[in-house]
Order: sequence, then structure tokens, then C-alpha cells
Amino acid sequence: MTPRPDVVAQITASLRRSRAVLLVGPRQSGKTTIARTLVPADSANYFDLEDPVSLARLSEPMTALGDLRGLVVIDELQRRPSLFSVLRVLCDRTPLPAQFLLLGSASPGLLRGTSESLAGRIEIVELCPFGLCEVGSDHLERHWLRGGFPLSYLAESDEDSDAWRRSLVRTFLERDVPEVAGGLPSETLYRLWTMLAHQHGGVWSAADPARSLGIGETTVRRYLDVLAGLFVVRQLRPWYENMAKRQVRSPKVYVRDSGLLHTLLGLRTLDDLLRHPRCGASWEGYIIEEVLKCVPYDEAYFWGTHQGAELDLLLHARGRRYGVEVKREDAPRITKSMHIALADLGLERLTVIYPGVRAYSLSEKVHVMPVRELAAQRRSLTAAG
Repeated sequence: MTPRPDVVAQITASLRRSRAVLLVGPRQSGKTTIARTLVPADSANYFDLEDPVSLARLSEPMTALGDLRGLVVIDELQRRPSLFSVLRVLCDRTPLPAQFLLLGSASPGLLRGTSESLAGRIEIVELCPFGLCEVGSDHLERHWLRGGFPLSYLAESDEDSDAWRRSLVRTFLERDVPEVAGGLPSETLYRLWTMLAHQHGGVWSAADPARSLGIGETTVRRYLDVLAGLFVVRQLRPWYENMAKRQVRSPKVYVRDSGLLHTLLGLRTLDDLLRHPRCGASWEGYIIEEVLKCVPYDEAYFWGTHQGAELDLLLHARGRRYGVEVKREDAPRITKSMHIALADLGLERLTVIYPGVRAYSLSEKVHVMPVRELAAQRRSLTAAG
């Protein structure tokens, strides 16, 4: 897999500002590959906590880490939470002989450890699977079908890609989930994940899954938080404020990687996807995820009212609000819902993203953008003006 220069540059910039960087992301998204471009795996400064040799070297962590110089990598940090107190001491040295690049999934213990022990000393960088802006718009359909996990996207065939993703789902359930939240039954979690795939892009309620699974709503919410913490599910929060209209106050839920979504839905080919009733929902979630990868923003929400007006994505950036609508049609037109969103939310601009090839304006503040322009990053949705 080719190292990703934009992510390496982001890590390098963070290391100029902070004493440590935490690189988080889902399993198999490429964290280890990137770390090894910065520190070779056979270096004394590289520790992989899945490797018995590294674990043995860290039996006395202060001794093992204290004399190192330069950049030190610790992979799979969530496996040794006791290291946080040691890292705090090492990061507080003046002058600072070593900085730390820490790798792991966003388990509750990992994030709690960094926030409690390394507050003010560490920056967090999230690594997503390949984005369309990385693979190029010429590969749009392949990327949509297979998703962005490198080994899924780069597989020789759709069949091989699907087999790899099925294996990844098993690994998540049998290895990652017990590691971050021991005691959760993998079969129940798989059934919930599959339910989420069928509700992809819908407003979330714990009541129906709880009834179907025969468990409490609080337990369902906990399971959902685990999947979100492993970066395989996104809970998109609703935006609401004190307006006369009744607004939706429950989150929308998406399977973050389109390839994993299609595996959970049993879709192996592009023809399978295009014929499936969840094709439109899949496209919406795919574009939303690509926008969130490519576009700078401070906060992201969706918005909806009980009267039927809605906005797929509401971005807050530099004190202004920008709207995004996702359409899978040949020539999107302005809708009543768009007019309401512009007026009620005070949007700076509303961008409609569609699979066509021509950009055009529907009004002074409503513009239609081909997804290929988003992929090429030729126009920022949140640019001033």
C-alpha cells in the first residue's frame, strides 16, 4: 500500500506543535503502514504491542523508553493502558529528547487515557480509509462499491474484495469488540450491525432494535457506541435550536465505509447495488462520508423538522453555516425543503452534490456540484464568499 502523504504531513505538523500524537482509525485502515514510513519496524524506536518481543522489551517501560531519542512509535497502545502514566512523565521532560506517535483504535480506555494522562501534551489525528479524493474520480463506482479499506479497494476482483470485507467483519466482532468492550456477545452485535445497515441513513431509535434483539434500549445504545468507537458506524447528530418548528432530535446512523455496508447487505457487485432498494441511501451515506473527509469544518450535523423539511448535512465552519444536499439524479432542482433550510438556518451557501458532470447554480446561494469536483477538491464547500 502506498503511504499517504497528506496524512504524513498532518502528523508531522502535529509533532511540531505537540509532544505526542495519537493516530486513531479502524483496523486495516493503514495506521501501521504510515507509522513505518516515519520509523522503520526494525528500529529500536518501534514497539508493536501485538509482538511478544516488543512486549518483553516494555516489561520495564521507563527503562526501555527513557533513553530513546527522536520519534518513538507505540502501536496498538490500547493493549497496555498502564503505559499512559509513563508517557506523561516522559512527555514532561525538558528538554524533550523524544516524541511519541501512538497508534490505536478509539476504544473508551484509549481516549480516556490520553485525555486524563496526556492532556495538553497530545494531538489526535484520525485516519480514515481511502477517500475518493485519493483514488480519483475515474474510480468512483469501484470506490463506492468496495469502500476505502486499502486491501478491499485494491483487491483483484469484486469477489476477492467482498471476501476480505467479510473476514474484516469477523475480526471486528471476534477480536476488536472483546478488546474494547469485553463481554459483548458477538452474534448479537452482528445482528445489530446488520440492522443498522438496513436502516442506513435513517433517524435512529433504539426501541425497534431492542425489541428485535430482546435486550434493553440502554444496552442497544451501548452496543451502538462501541461500533461508533471502532469507526465503523457514524452517529450524525441532529441540529436543533429554539425555533417555532418542531425539529428532529434523534441522530441519524450510517455505516461509515460503503464497502462494509454492502457486505452487511449482501451486495457483491455493482449490479447488485444498483438494483437494491437501499441504493439511494448507500449513495447518500457515501457522499456524506466523502464530504467529511475532504472538506474543512468545525462541527457536522443533519437537520430536519417534523413538518418534512430536512438537510442532509449541516456544516459549521468559522462561525458560518453551510448546507449539503445529496442527490442521485440527472439534474437536481431547487426544492421547497432547500428554501426552508436556507431561511431557517441562515445558510451561507447550500451545495447539492450529484453524479453528473456539469456544475450550475439554482439560485444565488444554491449551487449544484458534480461529485467529481469534490473528489478533485477544485472547490471547497465551506470557502469564504
